Amino acid sequence: MASAGTINLQANSLSRTRLSGNSHLLKVVPDETHYSKSITMAGKPFKSANSIRAAAAAAAAAATASASSGALLDPLSHSPSAYVAHAIPAAPAKTTSTEHQNWRGLPGHHLQGRPNWNLLQRWAAAALDTVEDAFIRNVLERPHPLPKTADPAVQIAGNFSPVAEQPVQHQLQVVGRIPPSINGVYLRNGANPLFEPVAGHHFFDGDGMVHAVQLQNGAASYACRFTETERLVQERAIGRPVFPKAIGELHGHSGIARLLLFYARGLFGLVDHSRGTGVANAGVVYFNNHLLAMSEDDLPYHVRINPSGDLETAGRYDFDGQLSSAMIAHPKLDRITRELFALSYDVVRKPYLKYFWFSSDGVKSPDVEIPVDQPTMMHDFAISENFVVIPDQQVVFKLQEMVRGGSPVVYDRSKTSRFGILPRYAADASELRWVEVPDCFCFHLWNSWEEPTTGEVVVVGSCMTPPDSVFNESDESLRSVLSEIRLDPRTGTSTRRPILSPSDQVNLEAGMVNRNLLGRKNRYAYLAIAEPWPKVSGFAKVDLLTGEVRKFLYGDSRYGGEPYFVPRQGPSTSPDREDDGYVLTFMHDESSSESELLIVNAADMRLEASVRLPSRVPYGFHGTFVSSDELDSQA
Repeated sequence: MASAGTINLQANSLSRTRLSGNSHLLKVVPDETHYSKSITMAGKPFKSANSIRAAAAAAAAAATASASSGALLDPLSHSPSAYVAHAIPAAPAKTTSTEHQNWRGLPGHHLQGRPNWNLLQRWAAAALDTVEDAFIRNVLERPHPLPKTADPAVQIAGNFSPVAEQPVQHQLQVVGRIPPSINGVYLRNGANPLFEPVAGHHFFDGDGMVHAVQLQNGAASYACRFTETERLVQERAIGRPVFPKAIGELHGHSGIARLLLFYARGLFGLVDHSRGTGVANAGVVYFNNHLLAMSEDDLPYHVRINPSGDLETAGRYDFDGQLSSAMIAHPKLDRITRELFALSYDVVRKPYLKYFWFSSDGVKSPDVEIPVDQPTMMHDFAISENFVVIPDQQVVFKLQEMVRGGSPVVYDRSKTSRFGILPRYAADASELRWVEVPDCFCFHLWNSWEEPTTGEVVVVGSCMTPPDSVFNESDESLRSVLSEIRLDPRTGTSTRRPILSPSDQVNLEAGMVNRNLLGRKNRYAYLAIAEPWPKVSGFAKVDLLTGEVRKFLYGDSRYGGEPYFVPRQGPSTSPDREDDGYVLTFMHDESSSESELLIVNAADMRLEASVRLPSRVPYGFHGTFVSSDELDSQA
């Protein structure tokens, strides 16, 4: 039972709570029976909703009165340093809390870190905040119930909800034996909102946080840190969320209003979007001695792994000035050539899609403009030894739908899905060949290779229906079918078949093949069993040749995420050694709220070891493994 003066709310009522626009004052703590919110001010609990509003108003007034005067920032400036650098320490303080989530933003912490706005900026900030609260929230948003795909009560409930940062902790409890060949750091990215949402929120909208488990000589340590994006740094300085959430907020008339509000704040120098608005929460790759955290709405961010196993953000990474546009969250690293291949898409202006690649020492190729008629949702693509395979599918961006009150992410049934086949080192799109694959939407592509006897390019991916189910609410149950797609660039024809038999059919999403065989013919894929959607109840090892499935299930009330295959040793292309390695994955026990890293022998699917983690690890997205040898050459 909660102590007197503490307001406890079930976690699933998160988005229902509104405190006159000051929801960033909330703090979430666990009690013995469930996750709850304890709303406090300067360490003292409030006794009533009225006192909450009064204290919040007093804190805001005190902050306005105490803010010192400064020069007005040129809204066209390409550097936020004029108003952010003095407000944010070079090394932000790290919390050691093991709470469920503290929804930072409490007075006394963030109000002290507000930017040094001048009088005009403070006036503009107050006026725009009033517009947001009185018009956008109360007129445009409050009368309309949120769909499940944008409701924080659904999207960030339970173990989808965020956690506090954790500094590195060593000598973790290990059950079993960590294989001696595993020496390095397993890292997994995910969405972890710093502040409680003030409006709609999709799981993909959260700030990026990387979880890292260092495995060395049978011992294990753990740390998790936010990736210090430009967006996060500015919002932390202000003390609340001000950047629009791309999926949860930007739909309908309220989405247009929030965009206009954001750019109005930019005109007054309250925010600076010129240095990126991305969250860096999806992919993570180690390339050319750099660990990069990515989301396809921005440049990557360079994250360093300290010798202790802790993490720090080095900054937004443009490959030494070579990259000026956003990069897709799933670049493809060829482990044989050491080259990195990538796409970039734009939802506003042409060219909507570009392809480029980096040499093993990080030199970027010229951009190749891919001719597409409209911006397409492009989360993943594939490479083979000689080609890149670019999907142009039925989920597209139509910003004009916001004017009509809808979502800009649209399932275009009039469009025919197709895949483009382009030589890896093409200088332009003249050799691009499109092959139609009707009614096909693959959110992820696991591998691709060439069949020399037929001239076909084979693509293995998970075909999802309805295609937009991740973004828009639907009455139809999601199905994700592991499929083999054969593309014939000479005839422009394709074939598609499910790899699993009907009796074995299960939703398979998030996973990988042996990374040493990316772009080359392989036999096994390790994929998350996404049931009950969107949770993951285990993972499957699938024989792509025979369709045989072997499952590793976590058990009752236990769920995990993406399985990551780590080869036992260096590159091995021998078919009989393809599964010689281990699958690493996070698993969470919802009954005890404890999380573990599991290490499973990929050959026989037996559990080798589990590492008991000191705090909860939320369900997240994609990961990588950086070996000890690679760490020695880290930039």
